[in-house]
Amino acid sequence: MLQPTLKRLFEYNTLTRNEARNILVNITSENYSKSEVVAFLSVFMMRSVTVEELSGFRDGLLEQCKKLDLSDFNTIDMCGTGGDGKNTFNISTLASLVVAGAGYKVAKHGNAGVSSACGSSNVMEYMGYKFTNDNDKLKNQIDKAGICFLHAPLFHPAMKAVGPIRRELGIKTFFNMLGPMVNPSDPKNQLVGVFSLELARIYQYIYQQTDKNFSIVHSIDGYDEVSLTDAFKIISHNGEKLMTPEDINLPQNKPEDIFGGSTVEESAGIFKKVLSGDGSSAQNNAVAANAALAINTINPGLTLDQSIEEAVNSLKSGNAKKTLDTLLSLQ
Repeated sequence: MLQPTLKRLFEYNTLTRNEARNILVNITSENYSKSEVVAFLSVFMMRSVTVEELSGFRDGLLEQCKKLDLSDFNTIDMCGTGGDGKNTFNISTLASLVVAGAGYKVAKHGNAGVSSACGSSNVMEYMGYKFTNDNDKLKNQIDKAGICFLHAPLFHPAMKAVGPIRRELGIKTFFNMLGPMVNPSDPKNQLVGVFSLELARIYQYIYQQTDKNFSIVHSIDGYDEVSLTDAFKIISHNGEKLMTPEDINLPQNKPEDIFGGSTVEESAGIFKKVLSGDGSSAQNNAVAANAALAINTINPGLTLDQSIEEAVNSLKSGNAKKTLDTLLSLQ
C-alpha cells in the first residue's frame, strides 16, 4: 500500500534513496493501483525531486534493466530529458548521427515522445529502423555505422507498467528526468540536456559521483538542448560556464525556426531535409551546436570551434546521412 507514504509526501516530507528505490520497483512490478501511481507522480509535478529521490529511482530502474556490453567502444550518449514543452524538431537524434558521421561511437538511448509530438524513437522507426536489444546486432551496428539506437522499453521492461499512465497524463514526470541516467550500456561519455537549471544542479551532483565525462546543458529560456534562441549553461567536471550563440560564432535563432511540427510525419520531414543538406541555417546550426558539445565532451582536447567545424563537416559532407543509411542497411 502506498497510502501511508503518500500521506507523508503530502505533508511535505521527502523520501530516502532506499525508499525511492523500493517504491520505483513496486510501481514497475504493478504492486500499486493506477490511482496510487498517479497520486505519487503528481507529488513530483508540484515540487522538485531531491538528489536522494532521483538517485533511488535510478537505482530501481537500473536494477531491473537488461544490460548491454559496449565496453569495446568509447561511446557517448546524447539525449535530453524532454519535458521542456518546446516541441523542437529532433535535434539530439540528428546531432547523434552527425557525431557518428564525424567518426565517434554513439550509443543513443531514446524513447517515443511523451510530452512532445515526436520522440527520437518515433522518428527512427519512421525512417525504417527496427529496434532490437540483441547485443551482437547492436555491437555490429556501432562497429560498422558508428551508432546504435537503444529503444528504452526493450531494455527497461519494468517501464511497461507506467507507459500508459505517462501517455494519458501527457506531461513531464520524474521519468523524464531518469531517461538519460539509465542508458543500459553505461556509456563513458554523456551529453545531457535538461529542462531547468534546478535539474541541472541535481544532475551535476549525481554525475560528479561517477567516472563519466559529462556535459549538462540547459538553455536559459527553458530548452533542454542548445537551441541558440538564448544563452545556455554548460556544466561539466571542469565547472560551469554561461555561453551565448555569439560565443560560438553562430547567429541567434527564433523559437519558430526550430519548431518540430505537430505530427511524426512533419517531424520526420524536417529530419530528412536536415540530414540531406536541405535544412534551414537555423536548423543546421542548432544540430551542429549540440553535436559540437558532444564531440567536445568525448574529445576535450579540441576547442569548441574545432568541434563545431567537425560537426558542420559531418553534416555538409553527407557523412551524417551515410551513417543513417549504413545503420539501416545493417538490420
